[in-house]
Amino acid sequence: MYKELLATDHFEITLPQALSTNERQLLTLFYQPLTGPDPISLYLTLWAEGEDDATGTMTHYYLMNVLGMPVRTIFEARIALEAIGLLRTWRKDEQDSRTFIYELVRPLEARDFFADPLLSMFLFSKIGEQAYRKLRNRFCKQVDKRGYSEVTRTFTDVYKPVHTNVPQDILDERDIEQGYPFYYEQFDFELLCAGLSEQLVPSSALTAEARLLIAKLAFLYKLSPLEMQKVVVLALDDTMRLPVERLKKAAADYYKITVSKDAPKLAKTFEQQSKASTEVKRSKEQELLHYLENTPPIQVLRDINNGKEPIPASVQLAEDLVMKHNIPIGVVNVLLEYVMLTTDMRLPTKYVEKIADHWIRKNLKTAKEAMDLARQERDKYAKWKAENESKANTPQKQVYKKASGREEKVPDWFYKRDEGPSQAPTTATAVDFEAERQKILQKLGQDGQVN
Repeated sequence: MYKELLATDHFEITLPQALSTNERQLLTLFYQPLTGPDPISLYLTLWAEGEDDATGTMTHYYLMNVLGMPVRTIFEARIALEAIGLLRTWRKDEQDSRTFIYELVRPLEARDFFADPLLSMFLFSKIGEQAYRKLRNRFCKQVDKRGYSEVTRTFTDVYKPVHTNVPQDILDERDIEQGYPFYYEQFDFELLCAGLSEQLVPSSALTAEARLLIAKLAFLYKLSPLEMQKVVVLALDDTMRLPVERLKKAAADYYKITVSKDAPKLAKTFEQQSKASTEVKRSKEQELLHYLENTPPIQVLRDINNGKEPIPASVQLAEDLVMKHNIPIGVVNVLLEYVMLTTDMRLPTKYVEKIADHWIRKNLKTAKEAMDLARQERDKYAKWKAENESKANTPQKQVYKKASGREEKVPDWFYKRDEGPSQAPTTATAVDFEAERQKILQKLGQDGQVN
């Protein structure tokens, strides 16, 4: 994950001109069922930011706070947009930083969307037949063309080149491909054509459009080139051409006869690991680690503080650790929690920075590495804390230490983080909180062995 995207990586946004309300509807009704809400939220946020001419280079830490997503979720949302054809991404690696350019792409028009076999089948499998027909009738009103023949002129029927004295840099330019990136060259057309004679299927029928459609249908239905030979023969019309609708119908019929009557479905490949991990029941400490790895530091400060907003100085300290010192989010969260639990819920800047400097030199990358080091170096950090305080009025605590032979313990604030802000404490509640804090710290490791 660290090789793909970090919270400190910068990005810029480029937009197609004048995205419209109609395109916002297409995003919501056509694309959101395919990708889920997170990618569309990312697209709309980039859209809104890109419309501001004053918007310059930003960091992904900003997106984490605006969207309320961890950096991994932002990355997965980004590649979902790339796969569906809504985003093109460019990256520049420098010595100590990375910068991305996010180029938003217009959603397909409704007719083009329904004409694409992958997108239309994907949408059908997500929303069902009734909703699919309703959506198609709303955006693609059918006109009765029976008795008519098309007489539309092509571009080459009307225009012809006058001269060829064109600069090479203009010839090298290419337009953005409409739709999503699909590389049909991966399909073995040589094997497909090897079994089709010129008399049976003329090469003129295998146009660029037909080839792209053949490759998409083969991918969708998982059909080999040999199987697609039969589909092509079935789809050929009386004029020895391969109309789009005949190809789609032939592939669907062949699939129903030979494979299954149920329509195929598409699944995201990058979700397989996360699905497998959710099937395994996490221990309490694993739940805490997952939370610390995937939550913005500002939210962690809120949760530790019973839902109350942290003071600006604490927010600035957390952001400096992420932005100026490039410390991973999970490591920063462990540092904040560790210091607050050992300093009576305070964040002494010098003490935080001293531990942060140690962890930077240790090159910690994950919350687990930070937590393990905090256990190992607890005596050293307790000494640093005593040196940092004017009066050493707090006994040394052993934090992140497992009770030997028992289930791992985690702070109670972690399980109370969704309860909302608590009311201002009275003197009595303050005493109770102090007793509870001592109890938490004891559970974290006063009487066990370091793991």
